[in-house]
Amino acid sequence: MIVQMKKVSLVVLEDTCKESLKKLRKLGLVHLEAVQGKGPVLASFKDAISKTNLSLSILDEQKVPKKSAPMQIQISSDKEVLEKCKDIISLTEKKKSLLDGISNTTMELERLSDWGSVNPKDFAFLAENGIYLYMFEIPSDKYTLLPKTVKTILVNTTDKISRFLIISEEELTERPKDLPAEAFEVVMPESSTDEMAKKIEKSSAEIDEIESKILADKAYRSSIKKYNSVLSKDIEFENVYSGMGREEEPDVFTADIAQIEEEQSETVEEDDAIKEAKLAWLTGYVPVDCVEKLKDSCRQNEWALAITDPAEDDPVPTKLKNNKIVSMIYPLTDFLDVTPGYNEYDISGWFLLFFSIFFAMIFGDAGYGALITIVGILLCFKNKKNGSLNGLVVELGICTMIWGAVTCTLFGLEVEKLPAWFVALSNKSPFAAHAVGSSDIANNNQKIFCFVLGLVQLSVAHIKGIIRYRKSPRFLGELGNLMELWGMFYVVMNMVVDSEKYPLGITDQTLYVFGNLGFYGLPLPFLCIGVLAVGFVLNFMFSNYNGSVGKSVLESCKNIISVLLGIVNVFSDTVSYIRLWAVALAGAAISSTVNTMAGPMFGNILLILVAVILLVFGHGLNMILNLLSVIVHGVRLNTLEFSTHLGMTWSGTKYRPFSEN
Repeated sequence: MIVQMKKVSLVVLEDTCKESLKKLRKLGLVHLEAVQGKGPVLASFKDAISKTNLSLSILDEQKVPKKSAPMQIQISSDKEVLEKCKDIISLTEKKKSLLDGISNTTMELERLSDWGSVNPKDFAFLAENGIYLYMFEIPSDKYTLLPKTVKTILVNTTDKISRFLIISEEELTERPKDLPAEAFEVVMPESSTDEMAKKIEKSSAEIDEIESKILADKAYRSSIKKYNSVLSKDIEFENVYSGMGREEEPDVFTADIAQIEEEQSETVEEDDAIKEAKLAWLTGYVPVDCVEKLKDSCRQNEWALAITDPAEDDPVPTKLKNNKIVSMIYPLTDFLDVTPGYNEYDISGWFLLFFSIFFAMIFGDAGYGALITIVGILLCFKNKKNGSLNGLVVELGICTMIWGAVTCTLFGLEVEKLPAWFVALSNKSPFAAHAVGSSDIANNNQKIFCFVLGLVQLSVAHIKGIIRYRKSPRFLGELGNLMELWGMFYVVMNMVVDSEKYPLGITDQTLYVFGNLGFYGLPLPFLCIGVLAVGFVLNFMFSNYNGSVGKSVLESCKNIISVLLGIVNVFSDTVSYIRLWAVALAGAAISSTVNTMAGPMFGNILLILVAVILLVFGHGLNMILNLLSVIVHGVRLNTLEFSTHLGMTWSGTKYRPFSEN
């Protein structure tokens, strides 16, 4: 359930703000409203934590085997830790600069690679003696077109490009006019190619040295991580402290009046002290069962406290409280980072129930379920603190084993190769091919089960809506949605499962309702379509009810396209549940294919090891794909289809009290 919250406002003396906040943080009950702090202290904390985060990121990029990891060195001084972070960042920036230099120099060497060794000093020496040389390149077939007025020396020809030097007795300030357009000058480098090569070698050596230093600095990671955690709490504290509401300083005019009144007043000094005292305050939310504890703390610390019920538009945090079984779903919702709004539903129990079924159907194999269960049990022994996660893994494994037994599926093996006791578990199952005589019939039954499952889950959503609005005519709108869902279910059966067995008209296969009362009865297709039509009318009239039926109808008329599309959405949401069968069928096909590929190898002693590796890899890959499918499809049906029919947006904020932990 969602724990009821109270909105609280705490008022303290401004000169006791820090001490009061420390006590409030130690109490760890109040979820504070978001405030925007400011000031040099907060800015310095943020700058420091950015440096620690960057340092940790740099250190984590250095991958070393666990056995070779350096022993951690503890630094007691926060100042020394920050200096170490600055050193690490400085080394990284220097490394980046060296890498950029190597890249640029390498490009320059590549540009001059076909010219051999080039030294600008040699060209300068010749220029001082009246011989000016300029490097040019031209397509080889154009070299013969060079005019005789231009003196050249051919250096080499490669890849249909000729490289030549233009010789001049005076410095050329512009391109020779007779030179063909295809010839382009090669810019003289700033340093010789030999010097550039040595520079790259030197920079590479410096980079190796820097990487060695950074690798050695991994010994300080735990100290930096610890300081980072301290900074996070300091930032949180300083943000609240500097963002608290405070009384503004009185302006000059007000101060003058206060001074005159003080001179003329004959009140006691205590009253003057009260006038001069300034106040600070903050607002937050407290679970209703923690209010008394907060009151006791306020009495002890002499804080003023105001308690009210939250307004409808207040950003009230959501705190969920359920039994240990339902709480097993929390690791998944925390991973997905989804929290119901304070005024929404807590569907943790329904989420766990349907997600377990979806998980079992998608994996769909008793062998996979057994492996998952074993992993869950091992986790229980390895890390007892994660009780909810361990319990969830075990529970999902057991559910998968049950569904695998019902469908007679064990590592994708054929029925003839399965143990007799395992096959016997599904002898009366409508979802096992050997029990119903055909895989087509079994698949058809599984499709129907998917739609029934969707019908049940979506019906739960609208039944909850009916209960919620039971004191308002709006419940008729939810009833209309429920009737649309049930009426559309038959349409889905006709269009997806079997149009002959579930016809929309009168045929030999048509089912009749009330036929056992002594008359012919009502055709089921007509009844379902009638229910669908009545549901649409009720939804049209009451879904937007807010005190007036007329306004509700008018609102529906304004959004007539959305209302009509609502019928389509009911159809698509119901059909969406067939994804459970489709994904499970794909997984079963992969299992069967892996077995088919590995099976013949067991007849050869030399290939047995290859077969085992193939089976482990193939089924392991299939389990990973199934896990991804669970996240994509199994979670979606709960957080999208089911939640949409509930009217949930998952826009809540998780209850996180201002605390030391």
